[in-house]
Amino acid sequence: MLANVTDQEIVDTCGDPVGTVCRVVYESTENRTLAEISRWLIEGPIRILLILVIALIAHRMMRRAVGRLVERLVADRDREREERLGDDLAERLDYLATNALSQFGRRNKRAKQRAETLGAILTSVAGLLIWTLAGLLVLGEVGISLAPLIAGAGIAGIAVGFGAQSLVRDIITGVFIMIEDQYGVDDVVDLGEAVGTVEAVGLRTTRVRDLRGSLWFVPNGEITRVANMSQLWARAILDIEVAYETDISHASEVILDVARSLWEEQLEEATVLEEPIVMGVQELGASGVVIRLAVKTDPSEQWFTSRLLKQRIKDRLDEEGIEIPYPHRTVILANPDQS
Repeated sequence: MLANVTDQEIVDTCGDPVGTVCRVVYESTENRTLAEISRWLIEGPIRILLILVIALIAHRMMRRAVGRLVERLVADRDREREERLGDDLAERLDYLATNALSQFGRRNKRAKQRAETLGAILTSVAGLLIWTLAGLLVLGEVGISLAPLIAGAGIAGIAVGFGAQSLVRDIITGVFIMIEDQYGVDDVVDLGEAVGTVEAVGLRTTRVRDLRGSLWFVPNGEITRVANMSQLWARAILDIEVAYETDISHASEVILDVARSLWEEQLEEATVLEEPIVMGVQELGASGVVIRLAVKTDPSEQWFTSRLLKQRIKDRLDEEGIEIPYPHRTVILANPDQS
């Protein structure tokens, strides 16, 4: 080390903090230009490379952490759904013995899709933050002042935040819809004005096809409540009206017998999960007595099951001579002599 080299000269030449290579070169040669060249050609690239390597490692670690987090969230949600199913599993052993693999495959595919979507979203956000920070550090290493950039970014962020409030709300709501598995593709949902089958679930919008074939694009941020009619199980409710002269007990037995026969058949498109229930007299109407029947079905099968039961109940009531009342119209002619 040369005796006439001071610490202040080293700081002025190599900057603060002082790099090891620049210090050694300046102390050995006392040549400011050579020390600055060594700083730019050796120390600068090494620091930039170190920043990029650390960012790459952090990005990979974040991807693994996000993947595990998303898998845990999806698994917990699916476990909650299975727990809500409860004792129904024990009552459905015969059905599950033949359909368990397909049911498990559908649930596993849906859970995998949710995990992949959420993982991609969170990984992209984490990667953007990591590489943005790394880029700012690299710009600082090449001598660019970061203060104006940070101030400009802050102002731009505020402006974008005010202008894109609805977009941010839609995206955040979409993330929570996926995490909580409120609905998925092929589910039948009621989102307010939009009622139908879900065709796609995105970060910003949900696409729903209604019964008339119209395709609804619903912003996720505007969804305030969701009625999912195809998760875990469903229930077909039938109100059958019979005449006041009918023996209610006999009519209830006939209706229940028809429903039980369908339960025993276990049709693939009309799977009844448990023994049907006749709840009794629901209403004393203007022309008859309304008897209510409740049938628990597989998800999205309640409508076909209801239509099939109505047809069979109508045929059976006709066989038993039980009248289904209907309004009668009396026509009075002004002149009885005219026909």
